[in-house]
Amino acid sequence: MRIFACLFFAFFSLQTLQAQDTYSIVAVDAETEEVGSAGASCVDLGNFGLDADFLGELFPALGAINTQAWYLPGNQASARNRMEAGDTPQQIIDYVIANDVQGDSTLRQYGVVGLVDGMAQAAAHTGSNTDDYKSHRVGDNYSIQGNILLGDFILDAMEDNFNNTDGMLAEKLMAALQGANVIGADTRCASNGTSALFSFLKVAQPADEFGSPSLVLGVITEDGDGIEPVDSLQTLFNEWLGTTSSTSEVQNQKLKVFPNPTTNNLEISLNLEEAANLNLFSISGELLYSQPFSGQENIDLSSYPAGVYVLQLRTKSGRVMLARVVKD
Repeated sequence: MRIFACLFFAFFSLQTLQAQDTYSIVAVDAETEEVGSAGASCVDLGNFGLDADFLGELFPALGAINTQAWYLPGNQASARNRMEAGDTPQQIIDYVIANDVQGDSTLRQYGVVGLVDGMAQAAAHTGSNTDDYKSHRVGDNYSIQGNILLGDFILDAMEDNFNNTDGMLAEKLMAALQGANVIGADTRCASNGTSALFSFLKVAQPADEFGSPSLVLGVITEDGDGIEPVDSLQTLFNEWLGTTSSTSEVQNQKLKVFPNPTTNNLEISLNLEEAANLNLFSISGELLYSQPFSGQENIDLSSYPAGVYVLQLRTKSGRVMLARVVKD
């Protein structure tokens, strides 16, 4: 079943695209041989005429590649050729670094996963000249990468949600995206009140043909719409899944934070059926506050300097939700 929902679309030459693309994940399931990709960014795709899933490529029963940060089609083509030639994820990374079409791999970011002799492998590259905050996380069967991020919390939350969500690969990918569902995850979208402007998720089964994965979901919004694309993607995903499982319900919730911005007290609430812990971090990652959370909490911020902070809610099962807080 192939699904694609698009809220805004225009035409532009792909060959001229040089756009920063922000947080994404590629993953494989060695048992089912499913391969998948998901991601989001605060790029207005209406300027380029691209589908929301353009930065990810799936190779049924082989692997997946995400190409981002000053994206160029030529570099994506190089990675594609090496995957089809049978290179391992690390060999693909080494090749595209050494053979950047503009001779500057410091501007690029890649995530690659593959099935090598029946085992999952993953590798990543984050160029030193991609925009901060930038980094990546690599596990046995996944690679998570991001740039222009609010902070390392985004990648950590994506990784925690991927690893602590049960179910098929698509459910784990959707949970990973929900980890980044916080205003300004891509810092350019803070003024839009969203994490990004577009989002996507796709999974290929081993019998799928290249270019025609079984599942493709995408949402594209315009700058100024104020529509959270990850929430819209979750709605499409729930429809495809045919259920509103407890996992989907939890991931679709957001911390209620009021008032925000604030000068003093902050009220936090969320209906939860499991134990959780509430943490407050500075934008540099310093833990400022930590308290068990039972559904409602008040934090006094009067002694903290003005600036941006990050609330993190971590449930007992390991799922993570974030909220961006502004102190005037």
